[in-house]
Amino acid sequence: VQLVESGGGLVQPGGSLRLSCVASGSTSTNYYMGWFRQARGKEREGVAAIDDTGSPRYADSVKGRFTISEGNAKNTVYLQMNRLKPTDTAIYYCAADSWAYELNPYYKYWGQGTQVTVAS
Repeated sequence: VQLVESGGGLVQPGGSLRLSCVASGSTSTNYYMGWFRQARGKEREGVAAIDDTGSPRYADSVKGRFTISEGNAKNTVYLQMNRLKPTDTAIYYCAADSWAYELNPYYKYWGQGTQVTVAS
């Protein structure tokens, strides 16, 4: 399974970005998908994920600002990021697994990451 993220970039504080992730390679399986991020010098942390009821889960640091959603295409997920802060600067990774790990980093499949930089 390959995951490809897109949509990162440079944005000013208070701005918005939308990340996309598409999984390919094993299209017969429905995967649970999530977003993680890793800032320089810090551990990877869970940002948002879809749980086994189809409900979103968010890290406290992004609640009310980020929204995870599934695309119409199978195994596609988006992360809408609003009111971005400099502390949101990180490499953002998409993850997928047949088990709903939510915000825990146990997913089997990972994308290559996309850089998000929030600076004026």
